[in-house]
Parts: sequence; C-alpha cells; structure tokens
Amino acid sequence: MEKIRTFIAIELDENLKNCLTKLQEQLKGEAPQGSVRWVRPEGIHLTLKFLGDVPANRIGEITQALQKSCQGFAPFFLSCSGLGCFPDLKHPNVVWVGVQEETGTLAQLQKAIEENLASLGYPAEKRPFSPHLTIGRVQKRVGASDLRQLGELVGASERGVSGRMEVRSVSLMRSDLRPDGAVYTRLAEVELEP
Repeated sequence: MEKIRTFIAIELDENLKNCLTKLQEQLKGEAPQGSVRWVRPEGIHLTLKFLGDVPANRIGEITQALQKSCQGFAPFFLSCSGLGCFPDLKHPNVVWVGVQEETGTLAQLQKAIEENLASLGYPAEKRPFSPHLTIGRVQKRVGASDLRQLGELVGASERGVSGRMEVRSVSLMRSDLRPDGAVYTRLAEVELEP
C-alpha cells in the first residue's frame, strides 16, 4: 500500500509570499553564510496538523473529516508579524514568522481539525498550537558562534512581515522530501463557508 506524507495547512496568497520573499532576502544578507536553508517562498504555508505517512486509500476519509471540520467557519483574516526561532534564540533550529488572528477563529478551526482527525486515529498534538510560518531551517553542521550570531540577528530584528491575508480555504497537502527541500502538492481543498 502506497503511503503519502501529508499535512493540513492554509496556503498563502501571492501578496504574503512576496512579503516573505523580501524578508528572506534581507536575512540572507545578514545571517552567517550557509547557516540557514531558506524555504522556497512557494513552499511556505501555515501548518494546522501534520499527519505523517498516510495510506493512500485513507485520503478520502481524511478529506471528509476536513470538510466536517470546516463547516460553520466563515472566511477570516490573519496577519503576520514578528520573527523567532524554535526551540529558542540561543538554540535556533527553525526561523519563523509569527501569525496572529484576533477573533480566535484560527485556533477554533485548528481544534476542530484535531478533534475530527483524532476519531480517525490521528492523535491530537500534545503541544499547544503555535501558529507560525517556517521561513528557514538551520543547517546541521553550523558552529556555535554562527548559531549565536543567527539567534542575535533574529532576536534584534524589528522588521518582521506586516502582511495580511484572507483565509478562504484549508488544504490537504502532500509532502515529497527531496535533497533540495520538500515539494508540496495539494491533494484536496476545502472552502470555508461565507
């Protein structure tokens, strides 16, 4: 049985991708050379739930659970601002841009997705939902001084992204891991109800 590496996400509009591209260009110029593998702008998305390797014959029922999860949610706006690192600025592994949504709709939608997929055997994430956009991953063999410099650069950065977009749908995505980074393909898209 073929297995497909999948996740559920909000895809970004072109305007927001352009804002993130500009931010990445600025950071590339200041970060220690070769310390970060920057995510291709077309691959940046807001992950709502990572499913991992899923048997291909379950894609249909996962899509149905996603449709059920999106019922009753109208389109909403989210905005991006602030930069950070996971797990923290002293030990950067991932460089991210923060995501804000004032009404609580994003958190409620993500919770509905968790609940509907838990019933299919995909347990809810133990960590609290922390909406973010991964814009770079720190390379494995980066020295301590480069790590410190990168953490300081991100921590001192006031620039962030001041992008905003309307969320009108949620997507079930396929992830194919390649040596030059993951390639994402939409398997299904579920519209929010106006």
